[in-house]
Amino acid sequence: MRQTKTGILIANLGTPDAPTPQAVKRYLRQFLSDTRVVDTPRLLWWPLLRGVILPLRAPRVAKLYQSIWMEGGSPLMVYSRQQEQALAVRLPDTPVALGMSYGSPSLESAVEELLAQGVDHIVVLPLYPQYSCSTVAAVWNELARILATKRRIPGISFIRDYADNRDYIAALASSARASFATHGEPDLLLLSYHGIPQRYADEGDDYPQRCRDTTRELVSALGISHDKVMMTFQSRFGREPWLTPYTDETLKMLAEKGVKHIQVMCPGFAADCLETLEEIAVQNRELFLDAGGEKYEYIPALNAAPEHIEMMVNLTQPYLSFSE
Repeated sequence: MRQTKTGILIANLGTPDAPTPQAVKRYLRQFLSDTRVVDTPRLLWWPLLRGVILPLRAPRVAKLYQSIWMEGGSPLMVYSRQQEQALAVRLPDTPVALGMSYGSPSLESAVEELLAQGVDHIVVLPLYPQYSCSTVAAVWNELARILATKRRIPGISFIRDYADNRDYIAALASSARASFATHGEPDLLLLSYHGIPQRYADEGDDYPQRCRDTTRELVSALGISHDKVMMTFQSRFGREPWLTPYTDETLKMLAEKGVKHIQVMCPGFAADCLETLEEIAVQNRELFLDAGGEKYEYIPALNAAPEHIEMMVNLTQPYLSFSE
């Protein structure tokens, strides 16, 4: 009986290499060309993407990235590298590699890195707590494309999601309690998840249910009343209907109705990024305060918090001892 050597591939969406229009355009072109993300027929979509969306959107998005850029890269890259390094420290006998669906380091480079270390079984952990065809399935598709070129492929264990995982919920609850202790308990805790087109859910994507699962378990763990928690969806793009209620419209409505103190958590993001640090922590804060709200705090993503790394260890541990 031969003992296999197992490695871990942690995956996330990706980020531009620099906060410049050229780098952002390159990144967005790859991201928005994936049919798992935008399934509009290519004959219609590509001329619109390349002729209108990228030239207009890239400079605007680059300015937003400039406002949050960190030493070492974008926040998503900095925190993802911290996660990779912390997981490797906790599992010193297990190779760990980071791969992004778009941009660098690519999923292909992560697979090659693991194979070069003699790995013959890969545990793939997409850091999307709630499954969606636009995120987790995109990792699956790219992994299949990479391995289709190999004569000898490794064994694969693929962690679909962890929306109601006990350690994940406990880490979220700990983060929320820490915010309450610092800023006081809010009138409302808003849980803002990244949106997807409503059509994707109608066609079978169970993402909305997995978001509800996370919300239910977190409310239970916090022991707070259901009427003090609300679930919304952010970052919509394009003209077709997306999952509702929308985060921005909800914040404006709540402020106008007299809600004074809100704290916002984004449980669908394993690492802080443009959508949390700029859209939620800046744009939506201004929206709420301008509409009459008085206190607004963003609760950071779990990033490389010890409880988050412990969750990753516990999620992958059952797959690390294989023999054949």
